[in-house]
Amino acid sequence: MAAVEAASVDKVGLELQAILGDRVSRSQSVRDHHGKDESWHHPIAPDIVVFPHSTEEVAAIVKICAEHGTPVIPFGAGTSLEGHVIADRGGVCIDLMQMDQVLAVNAEDLDCRVQPGVTRKQLNSYLRDMGLFFPIDPGANASIGGMTATRASGTNAVRYGTMRENVLALTVVLSDGRIIKTSRRARKSAAGYDLTRLFVGSEGTLGVITEITLRLYGIPESITSAVVSFPDLKSAVDSVISTIQMGIPIARIELLDKLQVQACNSYSGLGLAEQPTLFLEFHGTTAGAEEQAKLVGEISGEFGGSDFQWTGQLEERNKLWEARHNAAYAAQSLRPGCQLWATDVCVPISRLADCIMETQADLEGSYLQAPLVGHVGDGNFHLTLLIDPEKPEELEEANRINDRLVMRALAMEGTCTGEHGIGSGKMKFLQAEHGDAVAAMRTLKLAFDPQNIMNPGKIISL
Repeated sequence: MAAVEAASVDKVGLELQAILGDRVSRSQSVRDHHGKDESWHHPIAPDIVVFPHSTEEVAAIVKICAEHGTPVIPFGAGTSLEGHVIADRGGVCIDLMQMDQVLAVNAEDLDCRVQPGVTRKQLNSYLRDMGLFFPIDPGANASIGGMTATRASGTNAVRYGTMRENVLALTVVLSDGRIIKTSRRARKSAAGYDLTRLFVGSEGTLGVITEITLRLYGIPESITSAVVSFPDLKSAVDSVISTIQMGIPIARIELLDKLQVQACNSYSGLGLAEQPTLFLEFHGTTAGAEEQAKLVGEISGEFGGSDFQWTGQLEERNKLWEARHNAAYAAQSLRPGCQLWATDVCVPISRLADCIMETQADLEGSYLQAPLVGHVGDGNFHLTLLIDPEKPEELEEANRINDRLVMRALAMEGTCTGEHGIGSGKMKFLQAEHGDAVAAMRTLKLAFDPQNIMNPGKIISL
């Protein structure tokens, strides 16, 4: 599909203005802001940006775009990492951040319904006085709609799962403007195809998500955090594997390599020993969380872990996890002016140590810096390659390391992405991972979006 012609853009713009008035923008600065995410990928601006307030307005926008064959790119907080929102074929960007209402909370049923522009921090602030929280925490203050579209997970996934397990139902606008609801609020159903799971992780390629029903949890009686350092990465990972295999219901296990610890110390003022380090968190009763912390402390000691420190103090816990969430910015501070090539893979936890150690060997033979962090409790880890995208040799080297990392993970029966998603950045690996299943995905894409207007050029190549 070629970029949209100027005359067609003008006509689409006029029809959209008739519905939305001044919530339609063709300003260059607004368009530029919506043509990029937080990745290294070259930004490409959409032709028009719109700001709807309701499902019905989104449906009207999509109908206009369908009539003119105009691409539609949903946009949330802009924190994606694989070029998900780049408008490489022009079109209309639907910024959903003004759809930011918590529509219903059913405290007795432990669920809620929100619009896609609600952010995870906003939602948890709204829920706090009810004694409830939503645990999926990808680090950035992402929108719930974006988290759903990319099947996000994050630091709490080892205990609470990912968006796949925590989205109960969706309202979606299809490529022809029809509005569908994928499920009801019941906790289980055997009625028909599981459309909810189909749209979770679809990255805007099948429809625009306009409402999300989420599973909620009670705020734990006690939350305890801990830090422990290790002489080497293998010892740290082996202690994680042992902890998981013993069935300790740990909430978070985050691994930082030596370089990432150095970056966090400098950026966030932590003062940690500059060694491979685990950040941990335990949820439960006061006695239960304390018991979990002591058990993990003993396991860590068996693998050479030292200076195991744990605390239930809110201020200390917040400082620790704020530093973890700022790890990417801390990494960037190691090379001011650089851009981040962030990549991730996920492998069966029994292969995690092998995958990390082989990746470290690659990095030791490279001139690029690339701090490593990971949600290692579920076999997922990330590299943050620090590059100058204006230097072709650095892009080539980053591409080499990324290719080797992904193919290594696939050889270990893992996946090319544990949580970043495919976007445009990892499309080339989909065939290697899924084989003939990609043809089935392509059939689904064409069934839901026969004109290929829904975020074209992402996930599936047609």
